[in-house]
Amino acid sequence: FSFRKLWAFTGPGFLMSIAYLDPGNIESDLQSGAVAGFKLLWVLMLATIIGLLLQRLAARLGVVTGLHLAEVCNRQYRKVPRIILWLMVELAIIGSDMQEVIGSAIALNLLSMGKIPLWGGVLITIADTFVFLFLDKYGLRKLEAFFGFLITIMAITFGYEYVTVKPDQASLLKGLFVPYCQNCGTAQLEQAVGIVGAVIMPHNMYLHSALVKSRQVNRANKREVQEANKYFFIESCIALFVSFIINIFVVSVFAEAFFEKTNENVSAVCANASSPHSSLFPSNNQTLEVDIYKGGVVLGCYFGPAALYIWAIGILAAGQSSTMTGTYSGQFVMEGFLNLRWSRFARVLLTRSIAITPTLLVAIFQDVEHLTGMNDFLNVLMSLQLPFALIPVLTFTSLPSVMNDFANGL
Repeated sequence: FSFRKLWAFTGPGFLMSIAYLDPGNIESDLQSGAVAGFKLLWVLMLATIIGLLLQRLAARLGVVTGLHLAEVCNRQYRKVPRIILWLMVELAIIGSDMQEVIGSAIALNLLSMGKIPLWGGVLITIADTFVFLFLDKYGLRKLEAFFGFLITIMAITFGYEYVTVKPDQASLLKGLFVPYCQNCGTAQLEQAVGIVGAVIMPHNMYLHSALVKSRQVNRANKREVQEANKYFFIESCIALFVSFIINIFVVSVFAEAFFEKTNENVSAVCANASSPHSSLFPSNNQTLEVDIYKGGVVLGCYFGPAALYIWAIGILAAGQSSTMTGTYSGQFVMEGFLNLRWSRFARVLLTRSIAITPTLLVAIFQDVEHLTGMNDFLNVLMSLQLPFALIPVLTFTSLPSVMNDFANGL
């Protein structure tokens, strides 16, 4: 084992792990904490482990064949299933793009004390994508380093919230290692399904199988291929462990502070803290419902304005970083399935316009509640899209004609 070699292979896994930290994930984390306390942490852990196994298969496919998943689909499937698969992946990418836009718009609104309206935030996120494309010119290594920086920001901001709230460690460990869900109903079940959809992103498998191609591997040499598989797997483990810890931070903060709280409790605390947002919470005995926006507000009421701003910075980092993974997956998928070689600029312009239009309309004509409601719907949509990436990955990595000696065992 050599750390120098691991460093050479480090990058694709961290770029891929960003999809495990997008605003859709943060939304599902905080809601599962507020709705079910620590009881769904084991679902988060299992989903992350399954995600790791799938990412490993996707990476192996890319390393062994020298083709990414969309290219293999193009060669192996006939026209109709190929087009259906392409449309489904595009749908997943657009859904994920909408979540990033929503997250960034909400973060900008919170950071500017409401001076930047939601629709303004949505428009700003169009511009920032092109900043990333500009960065892309300087090579993939620079971009990977920049994403590493954004993940660090998320770890620090959500870690700060964790230290401030001080969740109960015994409940946290029980939630992680004991698969139970006492007194759970429909709301908790919906959160559990949402966690799976938020964590395991369909288009991420296409992305990972393409990113590993950025490292030179001599495919004629079996030992080199084995070595590349080993280091990519170790890197994926580290990257997903980091994203898992950040997700745990968010779940436990909301499980500790807001599980079984009523609107009345929060309204009183916000009024005492003379928060400008206290009107968000009606004075009734209904259980508190939180989302990315309200979550930040409630943290601000309970733990001071710093908690609100630090939360918003974390959400902004999540939204910005996951923007680029969607752009990359979209490009690889389009090239692989359709043999269309568009410039990144044209590609981003197309998916962004499709994703931004409905988000912008909701931001202009509705309030923040409907925006975050869209987030929940999109998480469930991701769960429904999963088979369209799962079946190809499992099929191709099990075929000796595609993988030679590296085909899956039973």
